[in-house]
Amino acid sequence: MRNASTALGFAALLASTVPASVHPHVFAEARLDVIVNPDNSVKALRHLWRFDDLFSSTVLVEFDKNSDLKLDDGELQDVAQTVHDSLAEYNYFQIVTADGKDVAMQPPPSLMANYENDQLIILFESEPKQKLPLKGKVDFGIYDPTFYTAIDYTEDANMAVDGMPSTCKRAVIRPDPDQAISQNQATLTDEFFNDPTGTDLSKIFATKLELTC
Repeated sequence: MRNASTALGFAALLASTVPASVHPHVFAEARLDVIVNPDNSVKALRHLWRFDDLFSSTVLVEFDKNSDLKLDDGELQDVAQTVHDSLAEYNYFQIVTADGKDVAMQPPPSLMANYENDQLIILFESEPKQKLPLKGKVDFGIYDPTFYTAIDYTEDANMAVDGMPSTCKRAVIRPDPDQAISQNQATLTDEFFNDPTGTDLSKIFATKLELTC
């Protein structure tokens, strides 16, 4: 496999090179669609990530085998497979909780990569490992435990629910970083402040779609 660490700023590829003073180097605008079954359980999460021009151009240079300044179908498949393999141990940056407890998600069987208007687009779908009824409080979000990639929902409408029950209320939660640190002070160790990439606590800063049913 080519030296993907020079092209893809994803956690599994770059965690070993990220310094303690880490801050995001890769930026993406995201959309999340929660698909609901007729029995009011979660069928799947559909993700779309549109990456910034700089990162996208780096991917183009790395994966453009025939140097024609575009990514053909085969090259896009290489990109998708690299991202898929790289994010596997990080649950594809997903965070899902039901009444505060983590919900296990099945890994997506594959990802799709597109390159449009000088931007790399990644799409994938994942399903809960066990039936996930919309009951109580269920949260959905995306976070990078290495702090290297910032995936942002620029508008609340970009976190949507397809088939939301009338008994549920939807809210988009955007934590204030200072407040998040204050509220979690008891669990934030010196290790977190010295090198947050060695912890799983970056999820406290993640934007979340919260459904209360």
